[in-house]
Amino acid sequence: MNYLEVVLFIVAVVGVIALGIWKSRGEDTHSESKGASDYFLAGRGLTWWLVGFSLIAANISTEQFVGMSGSAANWLGMAIASYEWMAAITLVLVGFWFLPRFLKAGLYTIPEFLEYRFGGIARLAMAIPAIVTLVFVTTSSVIFSGAKFVSEYYNEVPYLSNLTFMCWAIGIFAALYVFIGGLKACAWTDLIWGAALIVGGAIVMWFAFSTLSERSADELILTKVENSQATVEDLEQASPWERFILLNDGTEGEAVAVDGENGSGGKLHMVRPKEDSDLPWTALLIGLWIPNFFYWGLNQYIVQRTLGSKSLAEGQKGIVFAASLKLIVPFVVVIPGILAFNLFSGDLHNSAEKRNNATIERLAEGQVLKVDQAFVETQPETASRILSINAKSSGEGSLIGPEASPEQIALLINDLADKAVKAKPDEKGILAGTLVGYDYDAAFPILVRNLIKPMPWISWFILAALCGAVISSLASMLNSASTIATMDLYANFTGQTNQAVLVKVGRSFVVLFVILAAIVAPMLNKLESIFAYIQEFQGFISPGILAVFIFGFFSPRTPRWFGVVGIVVNAVAYALFKWWLGPLIVEQGWWYSGEMAFLDRMAICFFIVIFTGVLVTLLAPLDKAVDMPVNDQICLESSKGAKLAGSVVIVTTIALYLIFW
Repeated sequence: MNYLEVVLFIVAVVGVIALGIWKSRGEDTHSESKGASDYFLAGRGLTWWLVGFSLIAANISTEQFVGMSGSAANWLGMAIASYEWMAAITLVLVGFWFLPRFLKAGLYTIPEFLEYRFGGIARLAMAIPAIVTLVFVTTSSVIFSGAKFVSEYYNEVPYLSNLTFMCWAIGIFAALYVFIGGLKACAWTDLIWGAALIVGGAIVMWFAFSTLSERSADELILTKVENSQATVEDLEQASPWERFILLNDGTEGEAVAVDGENGSGGKLHMVRPKEDSDLPWTALLIGLWIPNFFYWGLNQYIVQRTLGSKSLAEGQKGIVFAASLKLIVPFVVVIPGILAFNLFSGDLHNSAEKRNNATIERLAEGQVLKVDQAFVETQPETASRILSINAKSSGEGSLIGPEASPEQIALLINDLADKAVKAKPDEKGILAGTLVGYDYDAAFPILVRNLIKPMPWISWFILAALCGAVISSLASMLNSASTIATMDLYANFTGQTNQAVLVKVGRSFVVLFVILAAIVAPMLNKLESIFAYIQEFQGFISPGILAVFIFGFFSPRTPRWFGVVGIVVNAVAYALFKWWLGPLIVEQGWWYSGEMAFLDRMAICFFIVIFTGVLVTLLAPLDKAVDMPVNDQICLESSKGAKLAGSVVIVTTIALYLIFW
């Protein structure tokens, strides 16, 4: 361990957190009349630059640097950037469609809007899943991804290399921070971490391209996508950027995106084939907009910053500023992820092999495993062993010709695993996991470890930015979860109005939630992709809630009971399409690919809820529109400058899509 790096790292993290707590010292959390407002919403006094940087720092954490970089290193490549660039457009629309309504109502929480428009049960129907999602999905995922980064970076250092230890350490540190400072402390530290993250990502990208220019062309050609016509001679004569293009897009852009394993098609395309299991082009039409609008417009963890805006104009300027920063993110997160595979595919394999061996050691009698094609290619002897294990558990033969391709072997292993599971429907845990050829979630940690770790004068800054982002994001998530639990559940059921008491209750929830999230976090290491886990879970919630809010905004005659009906209909529909209808439709050949992508399921469920809303509005419309509360303590004048800047952001986003089409 380099002691200079550690000392500078600790000083930076502690110093920024101390700054945040010091800046929050003016908040009177003990006040009976405004304590909750000061603690949960920073006294509703955040300026545009605090709102903007806070949105970015709250959003971009190791969840992105680990999960999104990992997806980019895998077959998705630049396509995963749609989550960022489409978010830029989403943010602009949220600033002028959603935020005015929320600030006008004077909300503490997003579920609070549902009570005013649809009733108390609708509020609970959103609040309870929101808490579950924040604690067991979002917070636990960020704890895991932060611990994953540190444990991969310090993979030979006692304790720091232990994933479970780091999960608890990060969780406790973040809980102490939010316990003291509240949202205002988060906002001020976000100002530092937001800027540091973008600068740190740019530094990593710079060193990655520098290493790419020095790497042997004979070595790099091994990571070329199959449909690129680039040769060793082409690489030897190319600049770093040209090498990146040749390896991942071909000499004349001939390496188009195709459905298949990593490396089978070009990675520099925003549009994926309709057969793609994660991001088919069909999802860009509707499906991807749903999690985007839900996340940026209705997710308490994010929106809480805008609810604390000094005025509507300040909130809108902050949102548009954040939207402009989102355009930069793929260049410092996604592109380095692609480069990680070009430069360090061997290290990605070594990390996967370590995980695979641990999974195999835990394998019990009768259990089976699935594999990907890359695993068969990189560990053929172990693949043969898994084939025998699956054959024994399924009661089927495992004979396969000596000329069988890795793809055929992988298909047979997985088919035997499916048969073993079907043969014992009443037994749980028959499928013990999936063995992979490369640990893609380790892409960014490995990139930093190889490129930055040897330079302590720089590495401390990268580590501090990433660790600070984790702590800041966790603090914000815990603050948001405790806000919902306190205001939507505790205060709602008890009738407690003393804001000093509400702050104490909120702090108690912080402690409870971080314990639960830290217990769940290490378990996420069994997942193939942390980013896919987060997005898949949101499918049960986000389409229904988004549809309900659309009716709440734009359909004053929709009956109040639709708030609950819409949320429940979506959850049931998504479950049906995930576990029954979707597989049935695919099996019957009625779908255009071999798997129904979760974003397509989201789109289908969204339209089901919209249709339900239209139907109930026509059959049982309200006699009189619901009167919404009005907050006269905040200026609700819109920002003309933000509208102009927002238009520029939208045009720029469209241009980027055309460039990387």
